[in-house]
Amino acid sequence: MSVFKRGGKWCIGYSLNDRWVRKTIGTSKKLAELAEKEIKLKIAKGELLGIIERKRILFQDLCTEYLQYSRANKTIQSHRRDRVSIRNLLVPFGDRFIHQITARDLEHYKNRRKDKVTPATVNRELSCIKHMFNKAVEWGHLPDNQLRPVMKFKEPPGRMRYLQNEEISRLLNYCADHLKPIVIMALNTGMRKGEILNLTWGDVNLKNRMITITNSKNNSSRIIPINDATYGILVSLGQQIVEQYVFSHPDGKPYRDIKDGFTAAVNRAKLSDVRFHDLRHTFASHLVMNGVPILEVQKLLGHKTLAMTMRYSHLSNKNLRDAVDKLDFSGYNGSEDRTNTAHRALADD
Repeated sequence: MSVFKRGGKWCIGYSLNDRWVRKTIGTSKKLAELAEKEIKLKIAKGELLGIIERKRILFQDLCTEYLQYSRANKTIQSHRRDRVSIRNLLVPFGDRFIHQITARDLEHYKNRRKDKVTPATVNRELSCIKHMFNKAVEWGHLPDNQLRPVMKFKEPPGRMRYLQNEEISRLLNYCADHLKPIVIMALNTGMRKGEILNLTWGDVNLKNRMITITNSKNNSSRIIPINDATYGILVSLGQQIVEQYVFSHPDGKPYRDIKDGFTAAVNRAKLSDVRFHDLRHTFASHLVMNGVPILEVQKLLGHKTLAMTMRYSHLSNKNLRDAVDKLDFSGYNGSEDRTNTAHRALADD
């Protein structure tokens, strides 16, 4: 430990858990010396100002604990994504103790990683490790999250392709019999592919015309109204056993992969750059273009933040123009505007 003066004030310095700590005491050297003695005593007792002794936990062990948490508390898709991110994070950090991994280390990883993968992929890995360290604090493994200052990369605007009415008709005309109801469901509800394929009749309330999504991407539930098109599809399927999947093979097993069938329908319809997720974009885009408020679209899509839904806001510009065109404040019923009078006087001069 040491007592020293810096910038006109007395400070003390000491090593704690392999880290050098400096504290400013004040203008009194005697007070700094007393503080030094007190801290020496508290270090000896292991009570330094309530600071938690760092546990020597390897990053790979934290990964094992976190994946158990992820499996129990996140959706299948999110858990799989965590596994992929952790597989990459283990390469540089696996055999290090978590208290030794610094924000600078993560910055180096971030900058090296961007040369190999997209910014979005790097950001997912950053989110994963930072959340792991948040949980480490919560579980008592760390006093604080030293990785919190590391910022994500700015990402380019997300891809957003939506189908026009004529394209929708062409796509439906070329869908196979088992695929067409699934596509119609996606277009009329905005549900994700996984939500549709995992939908059971227990999630469907035909009487009140509502679908309840209980296992969404962000691990929250939402209600989707059933419109006439969706109602017609559900009634035509005829199966209403609670445990039964809505879209399934004759043996009751759900469809697991419709990618090939969808791609074939897109190709036969001669559509370009269309993925199944674009049906969700189509649902949201046509709602906005038909004047549905963006907050209501957010609820239907199940976005946690409005920022996710705001990507569709530019599509409402025509509606805004139509609304403004209904106004006509071209003149006053009372006295004539002085500016107009002045301009008229100049013109008559």
